[in-house]
Amino acid sequence: MLRNAWKPVAAAVALGGPAYVYYSYRSDRYPTFNLPVKVKGADGRLEMTTRAIPLLPMEQLEARIKEHATEDTHHCLTGPIWRFATAALSSNDPIEDANAHQVIQRDESDPSAPGDYLFFAVMDGHSGRDTSQLLSRVLIKAVALELSNLVTDPNAQPNPSILQRVYSLMGSSPVQKAQAVLDANPLRVSRAIENAFTKLDTELISAPIQVLANSLDDEARKNKVIPDLSQHPLAMTAMLPAISGDSRAVAGVWEKTPDGKGQWRVEVLTEDQTGRNPNELKRLQSEHPKDETDYVVREGRILGGLEPSRAFGDARLNQAFLVGNGRPLRPPPALFKTPPYVTARPVVTHRKFDFPSKPESYSPGAPRFLVLATDGLWDELSSEDVVSLVGGHLAGLKGTVPKSDLSAVVPTSIGYAGIDGKKKRKEDAAGSWAFTDENVSAHLIRNAFGGGDKTRLRQLLSIPAPYSRRYRDDITVTVVMWEDGKEDAAKVTTIKSKL
Repeated sequence: MLRNAWKPVAAAVALGGPAYVYYSYRSDRYPTFNLPVKVKGADGRLEMTTRAIPLLPMEQLEARIKEHATEDTHHCLTGPIWRFATAALSSNDPIEDANAHQVIQRDESDPSAPGDYLFFAVMDGHSGRDTSQLLSRVLIKAVALELSNLVTDPNAQPNPSILQRVYSLMGSSPVQKAQAVLDANPLRVSRAIENAFTKLDTELISAPIQVLANSLDDEARKNKVIPDLSQHPLAMTAMLPAISGDSRAVAGVWEKTPDGKGQWRVEVLTEDQTGRNPNELKRLQSEHPKDETDYVVREGRILGGLEPSRAFGDARLNQAFLVGNGRPLRPPPALFKTPPYVTARPVVTHRKFDFPSKPESYSPGAPRFLVLATDGLWDELSSEDVVSLVGGHLAGLKGTVPKSDLSAVVPTSIGYAGIDGKKKRKEDAAGSWAFTDENVSAHLIRNAFGGGDKTRLRQLLSIPAPYSRRYRDDITVTVVMWEDGKEDAAKVTTIKSKL
C-alpha cells in the first residue's frame, strides 16, 4: 500500500540456480545441449541421467520474456504520476506465481480527504497455483476490508467469515473511495493488515473442513465414513498451500553526492522469512517445546522441508490430516508434533516518505522506485543488482554493460541491506548486463537469467518443465516508479550494444 505513509506489502515463493550444460548437435530442427536431470527409474526411485535439450531460437525466447509484460499509469490529483510495470516468466507449467494491484482514490469532493492508496502484491504458489490465483483475487480486498473496518468502527468485532465479505467485493469496481485517513496510527494499520492475512488464512485452511462437515449425512456419521470430496470445487482449491514469506520489497532512493554526480541508495524494506533468518529461527524455536529446538528448522527449512517460515494455507504443517476416499492424503512430516509450524501473519514494514506535489520540491533522499518480486528473482540477483539495473533503465542506458563496470556507471550505496534468508549463491562477476527491454520488469527478468550473455540466456530459458525447476524458479516482478524521478536521475553515458 502506497501513499504518504508508505506501507509495501509483499505476499508471496522455491529454489533455482545455474548448472553446467554442454552443447551437442543433431540433424534435427534445433541444436541441442546436454543437461543433467532427475527421472524416475524402473524401481520408481529418482536417478540422474542426461537429456538432450533443444536450444530454442532467440526470437521465441524474446516473445516469452515479453509475453506477460504490462504497464499502467495512475494520475493523482496532486503529487507525482505513478507508473507500474509487471512481468512474469514461468518455470513450472503452469506458472505458480500470481500478482495483483488495486487503487483506492481519494474523495474528490472532500478537500480534506486523504490522498490515493495504491496496493501491490506478488504471490508465489507452492506445490500448485490454485491458492496463489485465489489470493490474487481476494488478498488486497481482504486488506482493504480490514482497513475499512478500522475507519468506520475501530471497536467493531470482526466478522467470523472474512471470505464471505471479501467475495461480496469481487464484483465491485477496483477503484473505490477512501473516506478517512489511515495513516494517523501506523501501528493500528499494521495490525489491521496482519489481521487480514491471518483471518484469510484461517478461512482457507478451515474451508475444506466446513465443506466436509456439510457433506456428512446421518448414515456417514454413524458408520464413520468420510465422503469423496475430490471433485468439490472448493476442496480442489483451498487444500493447496501458497507461500507468503520470502518474496522481497526493495526501494531505490536517489541521493545527491558532494561531487554532484549522485547515487542510488538501496533500501531493503522486508526480511526474507525463512529458517535461515535468525529472527525467524528464534521465533520458531520459542513457539515450540525445547525438545524440538534442534529440528524445528533443519538446514534452513521448516522441519527440514518447506523453506519459507510464513505461508498461506499450508495445512500440512498446521493441522492433522483426515483420511478419505479410501486412501490417506499426503501425511505430515515425520517430525510433525506440535502444529502449527507455519503462520500467514506477515511482518508489516512501515516506512514514512514524503511525496511532494512538485518535482522541484524533491529533497535529497526522495524515493524513486519500489521493486516487488517473488524469490525467483532474488535467487539470481542481489538487492544491489536490482537497484542498479532499474536505476540504469530509468537513466536511459541502452546496449550491454560489463557486470564489473555497472557500479561505476550507476553508483549505489547501501542504506538497509535487510536480512537475507536465501541460501548463499555464488557471485558471478563475469558476463554483462543487457539494457534492451522497454518494460523495466521484463528487463530485470532478462538479466536474472543471463542478460547480455545470450548463450546462457538461451540455455536457461530453453529448459522445459519439469526439468527447468531444478535450474530456475517462476519469477514475477512489479516495479512501481515515480514519473518525476527522471529529472534528477544519474547522468550516465549510453553504451552501444556489443552484441
